[in-house]
Amino acid sequence: MAKYTGPRCKLCRREMTPLMLKGQRCLTDKCPLKGDKKYPPGPPKKRRTKMSDYAVQLREKQKIKRTYGLLEKAFRLNFEEANRMKGVTGDNMLSLLERRLDNVVYRTGFASSRSQARQLIQHQHITVNGRVVDIPSFIVREGHQIEIRENFKTNTVLEDSIKLSKAIDSKPEWIDADYDAKTAKVSRIPVRTDVKEGFNEQLVVELYSK
Repeated sequence: MAKYTGPRCKLCRREMTPLMLKGQRCLTDKCPLKGDKKYPPGPPKKRRTKMSDYAVQLREKQKIKRTYGLLEKAFRLNFEEANRMKGVTGDNMLSLLERRLDNVVYRTGFASSRSQARQLIQHQHITVNGRVVDIPSFIVREGHQIEIRENFKTNTVLEDSIKLSKAIDSKPEWIDADYDAKTAKVSRIPVRTDVKEGFNEQLVVELYSK
């Protein structure tokens, strides 16, 4: 599976907003945007011009895509699937992104970042309804039961992630988690109001509709 392997803080600086690419660790680590690097990477521009409509749409697309840790092909496929569904395309797109298994593992608190969640899934530490699923892009449905496999339940990395998740109370309302049993259940399909990040998904719809 292709993935971005470059410096993650540079992506946040490019979008000039925290993308939480290190997950919950971004809340404790020193963020360049809070320090002396409050500018995009690369050589400084002598003159700043107003961004075109296309540039605004592109930046919003890049922000959402990078937040969920997707490359262009996977993100485009997600949008096309959302476009085929009934309802508002932008809302469907964010709902599908939230329902990705790697995002669910991260949102639940079993991993401190989405990249760490993908690693847990690919190493076959996660089951869905009792069956091992090693595909991070797997879309969960209402009623699905996500569980940490028995041989990983006492891992210190998992324990640290759960401890941090409890401390900041980051678990979404559409997931019921039992941290003692290391299980979680999708109680309902996430809706637009469940996504707390300040995304403007309509800009992405306009960009891909050209």
